[in-house]
Amino acid sequence: MKSMSETKRVDGKDIWGLREAMRGQVMVPDETGYDQARRVWNGTVDRRPALIARCADVTDVQRALGFAVEHDLPVAVRGGGHSVAGFSACDGGVLIDLGLMRTVNVDADSRVARAEPGVTGADFDRATQQHGLATTLGIVSTTGIAGLTLGGGIGWLMRKHGLACDNLLSVDLVTADGRLVTASTDQNPDLFWALKGGGGNFGIVTSFEYRLHPVGPEVYGGSVAFAPEHRRAVLNAYRELTRKAPDELTSYAAMTAAPDGSPVAAIAACYAGDPAEGARLLDPTKHAVGEPLLDALGPLTYIEQQSRMDQGYPPGEYHYWRSCFLDDLTDQVIDVLVERASDIQAPPVLELIVEHMGGAIAAGDGAFAHRDASYDLLIAANWTDPADQDRCVAWARETAATLEPHSRGGYVNYEPDADGSYVPGVYGDRFARLRALKAQYDPHNVFRLNQNVTPAP
Repeated sequence: MKSMSETKRVDGKDIWGLREAMRGQVMVPDETGYDQARRVWNGTVDRRPALIARCADVTDVQRALGFAVEHDLPVAVRGGGHSVAGFSACDGGVLIDLGLMRTVNVDADSRVARAEPGVTGADFDRATQQHGLATTLGIVSTTGIAGLTLGGGIGWLMRKHGLACDNLLSVDLVTADGRLVTASTDQNPDLFWALKGGGGNFGIVTSFEYRLHPVGPEVYGGSVAFAPEHRRAVLNAYRELTRKAPDELTSYAAMTAAPDGSPVAAIAACYAGDPAEGARLLDPTKHAVGEPLLDALGPLTYIEQQSRMDQGYPPGEYHYWRSCFLDDLTDQVIDVLVERASDIQAPPVLELIVEHMGGAIAAGDGAFAHRDASYDLLIAANWTDPADQDRCVAWARETAATLEPHSRGGYVNYEPDADGSYVPGVYGDRFARLRALKAQYDPHNVFRLNQNVTPAP
């Protein structure tokens, strides 16, 4: 990636011309608001774009992209800015900021929502829950829907209704050559396939059309937490719960820290069906391994379920994550998780989060690979003191290496490093097809600030 000093200097007249042409804003270094506008969720990322184009509509996106290509500048695209790898910003290039484009339109009769790329999960849920509808999104409601969906989209409804990308009906996209195209099962179906998990490799999405499902307003969910000496028992109980779980039940097991910093072993869940049936399935978990330290499993609104984790991931904290898929939660895997969890004591907040896959995920199509995996594991290091960075990153990497004999691949939205080393494993047997499509839609790799799929030769 070019640094500020290596990037071709842009003439001020050209920037003025872009500013005059756009409905949105163009910001450059040293202007009021620039420093705030360049910041992203992960505090480890501190990058200074040559200019920030805050787009108000599709034409603004096309103009900003055209400007970057004409001046041979790197392109970063930001929806919600939650990329853990920091792809939502760049040094010395053009940051195309979609945060002003936040409209959600819901057709309750046809159960379809159309959303712009600056929309967050909270925006989307507020609009759809007015009609008792929802679709799979993430578990932190401040996350933008764009990057989350393009990478797959793991969330509380995934076992019943599939990943976020599985619920796409169509996508409008600005390609590397500036064209606005629509991708769906009927139009540009190969591109549509690639967008369902292939990340930001193929263009800038300006509109997502989602299928909606009846959900809420009340679900049975929340979490229950136990003392750290019960970690193994909690993981064993979680394994039994997931082996018998109906598709309506999505659950996670977490080796993490409570708000007061004390280590805990927890199970979190959401039952996407009759809350009474959710209670019947989940209430035995409360006493499966002894008296819980915290019992927050119960009926709550779907919007409450979607935002429960928000305060644990505030903007500006530092993050380094790794991930892998598991075919089973074997005794050997549980041994590793218990041993690695022995370092968990906040601050910093080190977390091991096992996410139950399966159900409708396995039936989906698209670039998202490893659909047959039983679990996804998030290895999350989160800290606030810069002095903790080396220790936290080392812990995450060592944990991933220890689990390597028992795991495969990784989830693209959780992978932190920008060197491309994880990409073949992320996409597995989809990788060759993705490279061929990249060569078709972005042969010069304009959209490379992502977990990059390089064009096939």
